[in-house]
Amino acid sequence: MYVINKINSPQLKKIHSGKVRDSFRISDTERMLVVSDRISSFDSVLNSEIPYKGAVLSGISSWWFEQTEDIIGNHFIKMLDPNIALVKEAEPIRIEMIVRGYLTGSMLRRYKKGDRDFSGVKAIDGLIQNQKFPQPILTPTTKEEHDREITPEDIVKEGWTTSELYNQMAEVALKLFKRGTELLASKGIILVDTKYEFGLLNGKLILIDEIHTPDSSRFWSLDSYKKDPANIDQMDKEYVRQWLLNNKIEGQIPEILPPEVISETSRRYLSIYNIITGNKMICDETIDIEKRVAGNLVKEGIIKDGYVCIFMGSPSDLSHCEKIITALEKYEIFTQMRVVSAHKNGERLPEVLSVYNNSIEPGVIIAVAGRSNGLGGALAANSSLPVISCPPYKDKIDMIVNINSTLIMPSKTPGLTVIDPGNAAKAAINCLNINRLRKIVNQEIADIKESLIKADNEFKER
Repeated sequence: MYVINKINSPQLKKIHSGKVRDSFRISDTERMLVVSDRISSFDSVLNSEIPYKGAVLSGISSWWFEQTEDIIGNHFIKMLDPNIALVKEAEPIRIEMIVRGYLTGSMLRRYKKGDRDFSGVKAIDGLIQNQKFPQPILTPTTKEEHDREITPEDIVKEGWTTSELYNQMAEVALKLFKRGTELLASKGIILVDTKYEFGLLNGKLILIDEIHTPDSSRFWSLDSYKKDPANIDQMDKEYVRQWLLNNKIEGQIPEILPPEVISETSRRYLSIYNIITGNKMICDETIDIEKRVAGNLVKEGIIKDGYVCIFMGSPSDLSHCEKIITALEKYEIFTQMRVVSAHKNGERLPEVLSVYNNSIEPGVIIAVAGRSNGLGGALAANSSLPVISCPPYKDKIDMIVNINSTLIMPSKTPGLTVIDPGNAAKAAINCLNINRLRKIVNQEIADIKESLIKADNEFKER
């Protein structure tokens, strides 16, 4: 089954990678949020993905943004793909506003140990597991490498935001929780607790990130709670948390979920999506999600349908690279130039190539290095993409002396060699094997044949 862990493309500029979401710069006013199928728990990301999880989170958030825009504006613009949203660029306020309606989860675990102070909120003695609070309470935390509880006073004192903005965030968070509670109750769900994140857009407070999802919220079945408040059917990520707590290995939380837990978690996420939005997600295990994402981003004009990256061994090779770039211009693909020396800093290659080797769209690499050309071979040995060497020979003597260093490759190093820059560009286009480009190349071949026939006819008539 296909899942999304990370999206890689040399055409995208990543600006942030979180536990589940990755952000990419689109423009000065827009960014792209990719919601992966990664799952985190207890402040760490597990080495397991949950099928359809990212699409569920994106779909639920977009639904809730629409349901709550009368309370506060948000950053959502439109969906680019089931896992991807285009959003407005906002200045984030690095505080999570956590609203709790019931004593459960981490708060319950601490309460049982004797804690009574939660982000400045004083809890009374005598509360029992899963008891509903008379009124929802706010327990804000910081957004740092390791989140920590913080009081409203310290939020202002430490400079996270102003008193005025915090009070506005608190008011809006409680309104959002009330709206969420009412809408979900009509669907047989209890909104137990959740978190909201805010940002500033042109100085105005807006809602960002996600809202009322199984990752950011705790959901209970209303019927299950009425029957037995101590043993409730979990409808969110708490199912995973409890499994991790119950299956520690030498006191440590497991890093990998077994197949049956992954399957059940996916089922629960899909179920809550269906209940909340009223829509049923299309689940096709044969769909290659990365290809789907690439196709949708091409359709939206975010990326080109293919790329050629030219690696030069030295900046002195620039003029030769520019000849290749010029020959590629008419094909309207993405082109990029990099500088890496196989001999002087070749240790960088595996890291540099990681984006290209795992890119969602097809690509080709062209190596431009002469004399003792180790670059083409090093790229071919470390990349899953086609690698074409196009050495920048000064003249025929230079080519005769140095050609063997480019032609002779070690075993399992499938490097190709094309001497002429224009031909190297054409070879790269052929390697991309994209339908749109094949049509162009076929027309070029036909045009050449036609021009030769025309020339032959002209000479015959002389």
